[in-house]
Amino acid sequence: MSAEKDGPPNASLHAFYVIDNAKAAVEALCPGVVSCADILALAARDAVAMSGGPSWQVPVGRRDGRVSLASETTTALPGPTASFDQLKQAFHGRGMSTKDLVVLSGGHTLGFAHCSSFQNRIQPQGVDPALHPSFAATLRRSCPPNNTARSAGSSLDPTSSAFDNFYYRMLLSGRGLLSSDEALLTHPKTRAQVTLYAASQPAFFRDFVDSMLRMSSLNNVAGEVRANCRRVN
Repeated sequence: MSAEKDGPPNASLHAFYVIDNAKAAVEALCPGVVSCADILALAARDAVAMSGGPSWQVPVGRRDGRVSLASETTTALPGPTASFDQLKQAFHGRGMSTKDLVVLSGGHTLGFAHCSSFQNRIQPQGVDPALHPSFAATLRRSCPPNNTARSAGSSLDPTSSAFDNFYYRMLLSGRGLLSSDEALLTHPKTRAQVTLYAASQPAFFRDFVDSMLRMSSLNNVAGEVRANCRRVN
């Protein structure tokens, strides 16, 4: 049975060994105390901070789930072609707000997307009119219709190794990569929020910390502390 990390939305995730190494080091000192969920939350904070973004105090005490199913990722995680209503429903279903949706989408300032994530916007029969023509042309060169290279794709924004507000600035200029990014501009309230963060990186950083803290409070109190992050006890 495939685990959550093997689900289609998580296909581009890698470097799980980093979490494994951290877990092994912690278990050697304090066996059965620190959960894999806490290690992931701390690693996410450190990755943001080391990329030039904000840092924050991570509350700990999470439990690890006893069930991990790849099939659940396609319903619990909004995909790259999700509409605004689908995104909102996914976030509200987890107790998160529409503001959290816009803020946490800013995490797309880091990373890379494979062609399959945005191929729907650059089809031979027509390009998404929301895309800036020169940006669409660049994407088409990176991902031609006959592309077979599994590694082909595009950075989520031009400064993809730096945590900044460039994602929002690109989105307003017609250079947002995913349909789910573009969806943030289809509602007046979320468009105004995108505009705010494009103009003010400090505002984005402040609200990002608040949303990360809110998301990290969603906890499985009935879980366990795994001895190995790759399997249940």
